[in-house]
Amino acid sequence: MSEIDTPSNLLSAVEIRVLGALAEKEATTPDNYPMSLNGLVSACNQLTSRDPVMNLSEAEISEALDQLVQKKLASVIHQAGARVAKYEHKMRVKWMLEQNKLAVLTVLMLRGWQTAGEIRTRVGRLHEFASVAEVEQCLDFLIDKYPPVVARLPIAPGTKEPRYAHLLSGDESSLNLESLNNVSHAASSHNKDRIAQLEEEVQSLRAQVQDLQTQFAEFKKQFE
Repeated sequence: MSEIDTPSNLLSAVEIRVLGALAEKEATTPDNYPMSLNGLVSACNQLTSRDPVMNLSEAEISEALDQLVQKKLASVIHQAGARVAKYEHKMRVKWMLEQNKLAVLTVLMLRGWQTAGEIRTRVGRLHEFASVAEVEQCLDFLIDKYPPVVARLPIAPGTKEPRYAHLLSGDESSLNLESLNNVSHAASSHNKDRIAQLEEEVQSLRAQVQDLQTQFAEFKKQFE
């Protein structure tokens, strides 16, 4: 097994949220980086630019930080004169990522599966991409790494572009299985919605026919 997909190195959902929040705030609020535990609680639980939205406790985030430090993906900073410890991520060093690649990975960590176009529209505060093609180049780099940290998912029925997902919580086979399950669920929901819509249309047409029949009967009475 590779370094990333060994059980000891796989990241939990909380660890991924903490790590993603650290990388995001490093770029967007450098004056407040490294981050305190209190700042991380707010960053992890914010309602915007997060999918899913979480409600993590300070204890959960503190435990995730301890795990990330053990995995050498984060470090604790004790600044002179500061009363609280602060934390920084080590992804750039651990996986040898330039800012553009780190920005793409961070958005996938914080907002789930996305197309290259969606990534470009959401990553601007972390790194400005001139085109979707530039995003795709970064995605290809992350896919081609050994071990890979990103996977390209199969194109879902009814869509034109592939989505991408990080591999920090598992390997590509588990992602593909989950993707198929999600597509199946979406198709089932779509079919149910369509059936309900058709049933409503049939009921409406029946009511219109009945109303026309009533009007026609009253019209005929005028000539009897």
